[in-house]
Amino acid sequence: MATGTEPSPVNTGGGVYDASRAAIAARHLRTDRWWLSPALTAAGLLAFVVYSTWRAFANAHYYAAPYVSPFYSPCLAKNCEPMKDGPNWEIFGSWWGLSPALLILIFPLGFRLTCYYYRKAYYRGFWASPPACAVAEPHQKYTGETRFPLILQNIHRYFFYAAVPVAGILTYDTVLAFRDEQYEWGHMGLGTLIFLINILLIWAYTFSCHSCRHIIGGRLRHFSKHPVRYRLWGWVGRLNERHMLLAWASLISVAAADFYVYLVASGAFDDPRLF
Repeated sequence: MATGTEPSPVNTGGGVYDASRAAIAARHLRTDRWWLSPALTAAGLLAFVVYSTWRAFANAHYYAAPYVSPFYSPCLAKNCEPMKDGPNWEIFGSWWGLSPALLILIFPLGFRLTCYYYRKAYYRGFWASPPACAVAEPHQKYTGETRFPLILQNIHRYFFYAAVPVAGILTYDTVLAFRDEQYEWGHMGLGTLIFLINILLIWAYTFSCHSCRHIIGGRLRHFSKHPVRYRLWGWVGRLNERHMLLAWASLISVAAADFYVYLVASGAFDDPRLF
């Protein structure tokens, strides 16, 4: 409780330094390396943004039979490379001259951009809002997600509906990866294993989403009357506890799967056959 003997705040212009707050001169009282976590988060996210932007606009080296990059699947433009039995849907005709990846990446990236964990990650990492627990943010005003553009974060649940079919298509691509370069079934390469790990992590991240948990068990007054939904809700809840881990693991795996296809398609690496 203030007694009138405490030092004055450094800044009384508002925000966390408003006169109504505790009169502590120091910006924070933490003595650990609190800045390390947001710095690593910002570096990791920035690295993925740079890499995915390069690959999305490259419009090259995204298909090497039987593998198709997850950044380009499904391929919705006429300028896509032909993929036998692959996700070639020429919804956009010859008038589309840009990379076909730009047509589909909006959905998985929108899902991640509005994800509750990723919001926390880049709010802290890039905007310092706040940079860490018990560390004052530099902003003097806080409006949360009540104004444009951050109010658009509320469409996360709709991106979830779009992310599910995209994950389903990537599952189909993984099944097709059990072929060789002549499209013969019953084969498995190193790329097949990478695709299997990637799709398992993508599904785990998708099902661990808060929106998925709410869809399964939200707005129920009596779990006892819905035993199946309650059991599913419990499973999703256990995944949700690892949402941050799954968010990073699936982000790394999807980039790794794309980079592997790039190496094979560009001729820099030959896909080893396991059988």
